[in-house]
Amino acid sequence: MTRTARRPVGWIVVALATGTALSALNSGMIAVALSTLRGEFHVDVPTVTWVISAFYLASAVLQPLMGRFADRYGALRVFTVGMVVVAVAGAAGPFAPTLEWLCVVRVVLAIGTATAFPSAAAVLRRMARESGESPEPGTSFEAAPIIGRIQLIDTSAAAIGPVLGGALLVLAGWEALFWINIPLAAIAIVATRLVIPPDEAREHVPLRTTLRESDLPGVALFAVTVVAMLLFLLDLVDGPEWPYLAAAVVTGALFAWRELRAATPFIDLRLLAGNRPLLRVYGLFILANIVLYGTLFGIPQYLEDFAGYGTAAVGAMLVPLAAFNAVLARPIERLIVARGHRLALLIGIGGLILSTAALLLLTLSTAPWAVLLVMAAIGIPYAFVLISITQSLYLAAPPEHVGQAAGLFQTARSMGSIAGATVVGMALFNGTDPEDWIILAGVVAASAVLLAVVAVATGRAAKTADSPR
Repeated sequence: MTRTARRPVGWIVVALATGTALSALNSGMIAVALSTLRGEFHVDVPTVTWVISAFYLASAVLQPLMGRFADRYGALRVFTVGMVVVAVAGAAGPFAPTLEWLCVVRVVLAIGTATAFPSAAAVLRRMARESGESPEPGTSFEAAPIIGRIQLIDTSAAAIGPVLGGALLVLAGWEALFWINIPLAAIAIVATRLVIPPDEAREHVPLRTTLRESDLPGVALFAVTVVAMLLFLLDLVDGPEWPYLAAAVVTGALFAWRELRAATPFIDLRLLAGNRPLLRVYGLFILANIVLYGTLFGIPQYLEDFAGYGTAAVGAMLVPLAAFNAVLARPIERLIVARGHRLALLIGIGGLILSTAALLLLTLSTAPWAVLLVMAAIGIPYAFVLISITQSLYLAAPPEHVGQAAGLFQTARSMGSIAGATVVGMALFNGTDPEDWIILAGVVAASAVLLAVVAVATGRAAKTADSPR
């Protein structure tokens, strides 16, 4: 009997999720703290969004790199080191004297949480290998749906985040949002050590060798490109700063040049160019996360500043935004098995268009029932979109590149989150009155419409490309 066979898969998933959920949990907690942080550090809305963008930028850059570390040095070892880093960031955050230092701490936090999902994917690949079964969908051990369930747990953690964050803010102040990471990281370490099989023995490879093979110039160019574009977009409300745009174009071109020539590229552009279904998955996921995180990061500031709600109440009203992922997972999976991913995706996108248009209703009423209704109206169709896109990833990814594809999937999530935070910063630059909310709601609704256009257009193109000639 193999080591994997002696361990229930469900417990392994739960143990891994104690770490993978920390990224989404911290995103949910920080969402209800943005107004508090603005007052604490005396900054405006665009400036405070860097607390979000810095975290997700680091996550986007580090996910593929951490996947390589997990493969080379052992998934459990990398996971454990990551949780230690999370605990260190949790201890340092409360002592940040400025918002800039707080952003640095959030980057350190992102370094730790970025280890979790790639390590989880590596553990599940090893489980499939040790059990002697294929990890492809349709076999007795289906790694793809299991990884998909971890994704669902992670997204559902975003629903818990605002509630937990609101309670911590009321009881102990914003510093508690960092302190809480210490016991959570400890739980993740203990849970995985108890349940996950030890790492296999492997040949020692110096860290400098792995870093040399990790395309650090490509990583740096990618990060500079994203930061330059963010600076340009956030400054648009005051007047465009063209040097930022020029820097983004130049570094973006250098990044593409580098990735097409690197032996082990940070982002394999050839893989994406040669696999349109996979590229479609990433594009749809970015747009879907603009809708989700534009709402998640925008509505707490609107409800606290304009409607006068307390942080704890706002956190509770955000629960339906992500809570339906867990409730609807099995019914949506059955629908996908019976009717396919495309139907589930189109149902979800259609619902998002209608529900994001309903965001405008919050200019008429911010009563609790109205907020809860709108959040549920967005959360339910988003569950359809998330599950269909997640399962589509493993159908589109080549079997030999599933790990890399999963890492880039997390990068796509981070890019969508950064874009959502940027939209909030631009829309609420002048304030958080109903007039400003109309701008944000309009951009979020437009993103949902664009999601539909891309889904339909690329779906037809993919069907045409796959049809016999």
